[in-house]
Amino acid sequence: MISTRGRYALRVLIDIAENSNGNYIPLNDIASRQDISEKYLESILVLLTHGNLLNGLRGKGGGYKLTKAPEEYTMKSILTITEGTLAPVACLKDGAEPCLKSSSCKTLPVWQGLNKAITDYLESVTLADIIEKPDNYSI
Repeated sequence: MISTRGRYALRVLIDIAENSNGNYIPLNDIASRQDISEKYLESILVLLTHGNLLNGLRGKGGGYKLTKAPEEYTMKSILTITEGTLAPVACLKDGAEPCLKSSSCKTLPVWQGLNKAITDYLESVTLADIIEKPDNYSI
């Protein structure tokens, strides 16, 4: 399940992309438009800045802006920063200890297929896609 932090990170990046015009966007402007507390938003912005998805500038004229074009951000790259792993089961997490039962596990191929479907889908959707064609991603 994607956490609130992951969902808000997507909203924040979309907000910055739509409102920046190359300028830094103040934290309080983002918080106001997205109806997110400044304190919680700041914790998300720290993650995104440390993940090199945003540049932050303190002081007058400061705020946040994207480090690259919206089409260069995949949903997977964003959610991996906020969520850590997106693996559906513990044995598929990066760096997981090899499971002693993997050679005889009848369900492992199911989890591997689900993991591939999730990964491939999230890699195929960019921030620009969501901004330009949001209705393409509704059910």
